[in-house]
Amino acid sequence: MERRNFLKASALAAMTTALPMNLLAQSSKSKSPAGSGKMKLTFRTYDLQLRHVFTIANSSRTTTPVVLTEIEYDGITGYGEASMPPYLGETQASVIEFLKKVNLEQFASPFELEDILAYVDKITENNTAAKASIDIALHDLVGKIMGQPWHKIWGLNKALAPSTTFTIGIDTPEVVKQKTREDAPKYNILKVKLGRPGDKEMIEAIRSVTDKPIAVDANQGWTDKHYALDMIYWLQEKGIVMVEQPMSKHRLDDTAWVTERSPLPIFADESFQRLTDVAKLKGAFTGVNIKLMKCTGMREAWKILNMARALNMKVMIGCMTETSCAISAASQISPAVDFADLDGNLLISNDIYKGTTVEKGVLMLSDLPGIGIKKV
Repeated sequence: MERRNFLKASALAAMTTALPMNLLAQSSKSKSPAGSGKMKLTFRTYDLQLRHVFTIANSSRTTTPVVLTEIEYDGITGYGEASMPPYLGETQASVIEFLKKVNLEQFASPFELEDILAYVDKITENNTAAKASIDIALHDLVGKIMGQPWHKIWGLNKALAPSTTFTIGIDTPEVVKQKTREDAPKYNILKVKLGRPGDKEMIEAIRSVTDKPIAVDANQGWTDKHYALDMIYWLQEKGIVMVEQPMSKHRLDDTAWVTERSPLPIFADESFQRLTDVAKLKGAFTGVNIKLMKCTGMREAWKILNMARALNMKVMIGCMTETSCAISAASQISPAVDFADLDGNLLISNDIYKGTTVEKGVLMLSDLPGIGIKKV
């Protein structure tokens, strides 16, 4: 079925698709935790220091600003995080301004997840990273009250967690070779940022060092659909296994043309933000890249996963540059996805949490309750 016809036929059905609700939200009216205290939200700014200069198709940076949140209830604390790479449009100041508007004391119990997070989402239209910082902290808190990690609450088997990609940023061939020599032995799949004139040199530099599978992210960098398709065929010959966001988010029909002809799966990143986008992208992309900072957190990420599966689309779980707080939160859903790109905490030198780790390239989820972290 042509993409345009599919959208017309499925739009209403997609909006009414029954999605699995949060187990806790379903039982919130019949079950509440011991105690009658109020939830208290606190937050502070923090700057992540990158181990190497991080370069993508249109920018470079050495730091990423974040805001760390805590929600305390009856002596138990849940941790959250908002990460703001420049292209998201949020800043520490905007996140703080948003968080000051959040009043959690009006809710009787943190188990009222659906009501609380629907309220948070309606405070302003955007501010998705700020909203995610509340969502993550709240999920961490509720999981701790239950004494279970979220992958168990969702019924997922942590033994099925996939390998995570590890990102090699755009750089000179010699630097790329050096980074590959250092990092390739630790991981089972690499990720490469493309979208500049030296794309082939980047791949050739890595291939001179390792033959491990590679995922590529063009970050909207390819402007011609014929060039994009030619590049994808060339990349397939070089052992690339998937391509992320080959063209501009504003050129959906061109992307659909490429996806229809591509020998590799094509995933949406910049073209995809939230749950309401999933059905719109059916046919234009093979799958979607869920990022907690874009979709407002774990609650909506779980709904996106189920919507995408219902539409027979692939799913990957990605990240920004983040501490182990947000990475561990995202990893809770990882046993259910096709690809994982959860290396944001591995790219920084000043992580203040310990949670999900990587062993022999594979994500190792903690059995600690909530999102599975502790402070270090």
